[in-house]
Amino acid sequence: MRNELLLIASLLLLFGGVLLAFRFFGKTGLYCFSVLATVTANIEVLLLVDAFGLEQTLGNILFASTFLITDILSECYGKKEAQKAVWLGIAAVVFFLVISQLWLWYIPSENDQVASSFRVIFSQTPRTMLVSLAVYAVCQQLDVWLYHALWRLTQRRCGDSRRFLWLRNNAATLISQLANTVLFTLGCFVGVYPPQTLWSIIISSYVIFIVTSLADTPFLYLARRIHARRFAASPAPPQGDA
Repeated sequence: MRNELLLIASLLLLFGGVLLAFRFFGKTGLYCFSVLATVTANIEVLLLVDAFGLEQTLGNILFASTFLITDILSECYGKKEAQKAVWLGIAAVVFFLVISQLWLWYIPSENDQVASSFRVIFSQTPRTMLVSLAVYAVCQQLDVWLYHALWRLTQRRCGDSRRFLWLRNNAATLISQLANTVLFTLGCFVGVYPPQTLWSIIISSYVIFIVTSLADTPFLYLARRIHARRFAASPAPPQGDA
């Protein structure tokens, strides 16, 4: 149960951290948290663990927190601010990958004790780097687009921009996470693992994303309440803008 408890604690810590960043620093806090989560998720994903009867890589909850961030920005500030968070995350990953590869070019001192570990952790293949960046860009943009498309649809149907937050949040995130799971797995592992193993990875990864996606809904409602109280004087966001 140790791994399971740690994963639950990580979910509460990270999603709660997003709310605290928003509460004390507004959208700037969300941008900073998004960069931090995006970069660290690319490191944590290298760890493989067993939890809840599934063999899984870590990084899923960190990555899920970036979808929570874009949904909060979409809900409270509009589509452009959510897209800004996506591009900041992409820029951060590119910069991190370049810097981490430069570390491997240094000649270590005779007294160095960590260079070999760095090489194990940061010797990522170009294929994995390119797939990770491409999938992140596509799926985050898809999430933002779906969120606002569903917002416009529900607003036209019921005439209230605040209703059906749970629907636009979960539908947009679950669809974009499905695309993320399929594209990343196929992009990285076609030709490496047999088809049966690929399907197993896709299914187990998506089950994890379903849980994290549904779990972020209460945090999104709390974020909207924080915005209503703390930023009541701010201009209303462009509801469901194109």
